[in-house]
Amino acid sequence: MIIRSILRPAFTGTVALTTGLAGLLTLLPASVSTPTATAATTTSTLAAGSRADPGREVSRPADPSLLYRPGTHVRAAAGAPAPPKDVSALSWVVADARTGAVLAARDAHRALPPASTLKTLFAVTVLPRIPSDARHSVTEADLAGIGDGSSLVGVAPGQTYDVADLWRGVFLSSGNDAVRVLAGMNGGWDSTITQMQAKARELGAKDTHVVSPDGYDEPGQVSSAYDLAVFGRAGLALPAFAEHCATVEAQFPGRDGSTFGIQNTNKLLTGAGGVERYRGLIGVKNGYTTNAGNTLVAAARRGDRTLLATVMNPQSGASQAVYEEARTLLDWGFAAAPAVTPVGSLEPPRPPTPPRRAAEEEKQGPVARAGRATGPGTDSVRPAAGARATAAEAGAGAGAGHLAAVTRSGPADEPSAPFGYIVPIAFIGAACLAALALFLVRRGARRRREPADPRGMRPLP
Repeated sequence: MIIRSILRPAFTGTVALTTGLAGLLTLLPASVSTPTATAATTTSTLAAGSRADPGREVSRPADPSLLYRPGTHVRAAAGAPAPPKDVSALSWVVADARTGAVLAARDAHRALPPASTLKTLFAVTVLPRIPSDARHSVTEADLAGIGDGSSLVGVAPGQTYDVADLWRGVFLSSGNDAVRVLAGMNGGWDSTITQMQAKARELGAKDTHVVSPDGYDEPGQVSSAYDLAVFGRAGLALPAFAEHCATVEAQFPGRDGSTFGIQNTNKLLTGAGGVERYRGLIGVKNGYTTNAGNTLVAAARRGDRTLLATVMNPQSGASQAVYEEARTLLDWGFAAAPAVTPVGSLEPPRPPTPPRRAAEEEKQGPVARAGRATGPGTDSVRPAAGARATAAEAGAGAGAGHLAAVTRSGPADEPSAPFGYIVPIAFIGAACLAALALFLVRRGARRRREPADPRGMRPLP
């Protein structure tokens, strides 16, 4: 009875200790111990009143396969403006250029002909490869192979051009002749195609198949709204790209030392053709062919937020529909950004860990691997600060603010590495404490139960 009376409260205390620790674990936020569940429907609504801290932009994991599903995808808080329903484009994307967060999309990975918006990939690939101070004397061979009906800036054989003039011919006049010359300077047409394809894969753009670097209609040449947004974002990180795509007008060299004026064909930037300029627009590139229809990658900056909108082949038949639908999507993005959670990311996938490094991290244990996973090197690409926007920029509108949720660099559905280890470590610690307490209680009970030797104070044999 004496032993039972001693052990019972001790055992009860041990159980209470273990139960208490387990109860504390249940109070941990679900986002700490387990990944957040992804949206199961095409359009999901966050809990009423849920808002992100505007000073700290953190994303909720999104199913990376979501953007491959048909339909319109957005995850908006209650009361947030819904994506416009009058956008007739076959596919479109609205994304944050700074973070890469995709705010909303429709059929983002649908393979469609890109027309001259493919020149964004051409520029991202070739601009860094040709010295900015290079000059080139054009030959007839440089201009061979230009497709019938191509848009031209007016490159003439026998003329010598600064490479910057040729790039202005690409961005402003969408000149396929300028593309041909630059591709020749880059090692040739076929080599440039190979480089562009490799660059697309490097950026995580898997829908794009390059056949003609200038975007001229060719069988099998396709891209997607998602990929074009990736190219536009990568381009804005290059100062020369950002400057050229924001230029409204320039002088282009003519014969005998003369020059002639060229104007950007992006009407959302210039305000030509009855299209009102978009406030804060900084480029990027428009395109048109009979097969592709009208396509556009547009970027605009308001305050500290830069958004990208990609529009591919509007079906409404309205005049200037590609520009007006891009305007509608950008307006929605600036108004809704504080109240939406990303449905994807433009960030490229992380490269696989080399086998030797993986083995070293395995030896170091989970805590070391977790610390390495959250270390430096995860910053998103920012648009070039030197981009010259010709449309007047003003502060963010009433609905604009910090993005409620921004994707981390890396897979969108990957939970932070340390969180997965909290629960098992805590339970192991609780079990160790319980075992130690039970050992001490039993030891004390055994000493009380056995009589002691009065001479040596040792238990009798």
